[in-house]
Amino acid sequence: MKESGIYIMLCEMVNIQEKSISEIARETGMSRNTIKKYLKQGEQPHKSAGSSKHSKLDDYKPQIKELMSLGIYNAVVILERIEEAGYSGGITILRDYLQPLRPPAIKTGPAIRRYETKPGRQAQMDWGILKYRNKRGGISKVACFVMVLGHSRMRYIEFSSRCDEASLLRCMVNAFDYFGGIPEIVLTDRMKTVILSVDHGKPVWQSAFEHFATEMGFIPKVCRVRRPQTKGKVERLVHYVRDNFMAGRTFTDLGDLQRQATNWCDKVNHKIHGTTGEIPAEMLAAELLNPLPRISILESYRWETRKVAQDCFVSFNGVRYGVNWKYCGQSVYVKQRGQYVEIADAARSIIQMHEVCYQSRKHIWAKGQYIGLEHEEGKPYTPAYGREISVDEVEIRSLDVYADLAEVM
Repeated sequence: MKESGIYIMLCEMVNIQEKSISEIARETGMSRNTIKKYLKQGEQPHKSAGSSKHSKLDDYKPQIKELMSLGIYNAVVILERIEEAGYSGGITILRDYLQPLRPPAIKTGPAIRRYETKPGRQAQMDWGILKYRNKRGGISKVACFVMVLGHSRMRYIEFSSRCDEASLLRCMVNAFDYFGGIPEIVLTDRMKTVILSVDHGKPVWQSAFEHFATEMGFIPKVCRVRRPQTKGKVERLVHYVRDNFMAGRTFTDLGDLQRQATNWCDKVNHKIHGTTGEIPAEMLAAELLNPLPRISILESYRWETRKVAQDCFVSFNGVRYGVNWKYCGQSVYVKQRGQYVEIADAARSIIQMHEVCYQSRKHIWAKGQYIGLEHEEGKPYTPAYGREISVDEVEIRSLDVYADLAEVM
């Protein structure tokens, strides 16, 4: 009987029905003193009011608040993080807890038409610039290449210190290799590494990118001006990487970040996709992608051309790697393979290997880099010097030779 409205009920029984305290006690089962207290003091709070049952979420609320302080408001992301700490509850109570704590969402933009892509038809690619707090406490940026297959929604991401042409082609090769094939069309925005200009509505392709598309066997297409919705799948992937992968993530260097990114791709590609309701990795076989070109073609785009500086170092990804001084001034090829940087000569023969360094502006010395430099005066070739010889080496000629020369003149 001790629930909301008891005071009103008792007042009605006393004032309107004109019942005595004893009659009310017999009908309601309440004690006479309790009835008198209600009539004197009004509605009484239930003894259990204000108490709450222990929730599975309680022990993880400090961690949740810490994650939210880092800008993470996505319930799925927070769930993954607290599950790693031992949380065994569901996502519903987590969403209910987060709802009043989230900043207001602003949703704008015109209505758009939805398109579904046929298997093997299209991939979409883009660059995203993501921020992180560096070891000094400042804000740094890193480029992230993203590509998604339109039908299966298979995703690939790769972090890079640059967004130049060589980095773009290398990332695309790695993405095709990850997918195990090449789609018919690759859709991109109008980045300078892809097109030079537009002539009467038609893109004028960068020569290197056009040659790359020909060798790989895909048709490049660019999206409409100021219409990022044209490649909405990859646009959403950029935001997904920023909000789901990068938010609150810790890493020691860009190599560690990329290893985590690869593991993350393997994980999300084996989870049910929110739009299709299917698992991308299982749908990949239905894509029927075109086969990859031969290994030599793929590898050629993983190499980057560099010139050996006068101090016998090669600049690569913000780090300077040393080579033997005899290659000074020459053009060499550089690529990263796993945790090593390989440097090759014009014939693609390896001349130097270094462990990858992710600390910018660092100099990595080669063993024996300057051996013989002083003796050869720093010249990696034989100079055209004159030569002093002994008297015995001077050729003795007959006087007739000089007489014949005089007659000719």
